[in-house]
Amino acid sequence: MSKVIGIDLGTTNSCVAFVENGEPIVIPNAEGSRTTPSVVAFVKGGERRVGTVAKRQAVTNPEHTVYAVKRMMGRTFESEESQRHAAAVPYRVVQAMSGDAWVSAGEDEYSPPEIAAMILESMKDVAAAYLGEEVTEAVITVPAYFDDAQRQATRDAGKIAGLDVKRIINEPTAAALAYGLDSSKSGKVAVYDLGGGTFDISILEIQDGVFKVLATNGDTHLGGEDFDAALVDLLAERFLEEHDGLDLRKDKVALQRLKEQAERGKHELSTALKTEINLPFIAADAEGPKHLVSTIKRTDLEVRVSDLVDRTLGPCQRALDDAGIKAADIVDVILVGGMTRMPLVQRKVSEFFERQLHKGVNPDEVVAIGAAIQAASLSGEMEEVLLLDVTPLSLGVEVGGGIFHRLITRNTTIPCSEFEVFTTSVDNQSFVPIHVLQGERSMAADNKTLAKFELAPIPPAPQGVPEIEVKFEIDADGIV
Repeated sequence: MSKVIGIDLGTTNSCVAFVENGEPIVIPNAEGSRTTPSVVAFVKGGERRVGTVAKRQAVTNPEHTVYAVKRMMGRTFESEESQRHAAAVPYRVVQAMSGDAWVSAGEDEYSPPEIAAMILESMKDVAAAYLGEEVTEAVITVPAYFDDAQRQATRDAGKIAGLDVKRIINEPTAAALAYGLDSSKSGKVAVYDLGGGTFDISILEIQDGVFKVLATNGDTHLGGEDFDAALVDLLAERFLEEHDGLDLRKDKVALQRLKEQAERGKHELSTALKTEINLPFIAADAEGPKHLVSTIKRTDLEVRVSDLVDRTLGPCQRALDDAGIKAADIVDVILVGGMTRMPLVQRKVSEFFERQLHKGVNPDEVVAIGAAIQAASLSGEMEEVLLLDVTPLSLGVEVGGGIFHRLITRNTTIPCSEFEVFTTSVDNQSFVPIHVLQGERSMAADNKTLAKFELAPIPPAPQGVPEIEVKFEIDADGIV
């Protein structure tokens, strides 16, 4: 029987793991690295590159190198998130016939699930090469705050990659599984997950091998990419002051070089108090070539990103409130995602929860390890893990006056279902329109539409007489 692998499909990097004799193992890629850049490049001649080799050539091929596609999963082109993303990346984001946000690269247009599938296929191949056998089944992780469309898009990506997706699980829950593999762990824990593109906070209770999510919250458009962008802006503004009229952000090649150095500088500032950014021949004007040389102090970066870190604390408080507990009730705070290496993040999170942080897990690998544990549990390779996760957003329908009527409230344990009876509003009405939405706003128009359909045909009858019972169900993947 072939192995069921666990894949952390990340915004910036992806990771794959499996369980051998009860022990989770992270699989290194062909370059020997335990994480792989979530980057896909299209080069001349129709060749496609994925991972490290794709990232390496980004500076010379910025318009056809796609990264952070996870931020586009399940999004419409017109959405605020897609528009912000399109403005921040050198590749073209276009509108598909369906209204979704797609990517134009190489000589074609691709849906986000198609790009994500190329990354998943690469991770599948990494696992197959390591295990010496074909891999066809996987557990894939998603941000806890992903909505229905984003989860479905992830499942679609797995299918395109040739994977039978056994389960979609939330990243913080996967991290808690890895943390709680030692069954002696118990109590209420907070998983603070700040990755490359998304932020999640989950409050869980671990007891006797049972992992129960009490509440989850987050922001699906907040992560390391935004911290990089803040540093890019700082460097570009300094350069603009020195060289009037030369805005590096308007040149795609210069912007890509700047982004790579900003990312490197950000990493260095997690351990060093200052770093030097040196980019020769970054631009040119009538006087000749220009070079960027700039020293960035850790405090310079912290001033720029302090508001981004603060944006994570609101969801933390809401998650505690929804769980009905105080910060003092938390016995451990688990840090997940590369951005949690930043000293400012650690300081602010420690102050918020009023305790020392748990640093016993690798923030880049813990999610894939948790996915592998769940995979082994589902395949019977490990003792079954009882995982009680929740739906992050309320599910409901539009009723009279454009009001959003909740059927399943957020933080309800999944899988779950609810019945609703619909009727007619006028005599001899032949159909009843149903508008299904997900969100927390009181007005339907402010929430995200999942589906619109009609219940028909309805036999002629006076208004209010026909009764049609409809079942709404959310499965274990959090998909309606």
